[in-house]
Amino acid sequence: MKRCDFCELPIGEGCACSLPRDYIGPSGTGTPFSTVSRHPGRDAILISLRGVAHRSGCSHQSDAAVSAPLWGWIDAPDPQLWRRISDASPLKATGGNTERTATRRCRTCDR
Repeated sequence: MKRCDFCELPIGEGCACSLPRDYIGPSGTGTPFSTVSRHPGRDAILISLRGVAHRSGCSHQSDAAVSAPLWGWIDAPDPQLWRRISDASPLKATGGNTERTATRRCRTCDR
């Protein structure tokens, strides 16, 4: 598995150091988000506005409401990535709103 030289996270599974910024408003600023997919995959880790990581199917939100640019996510994450989410190891979204970062795991989703 290839890791980023800067953040040491797996490329495509947590590393967001060199993601493209697809949305830039007329003033030259905006909410960066990936337009590859407006909705996460079934196995994605979801990242809320409040910086909480959730799993698809979480009872705290409707899966239909999870879309860019409100949510960020990581599709097909490394299975160990979920356990590493913390203040010391924040998780940066690679899909949806790529500015979202999770520092906490949802207790309901924490299996």
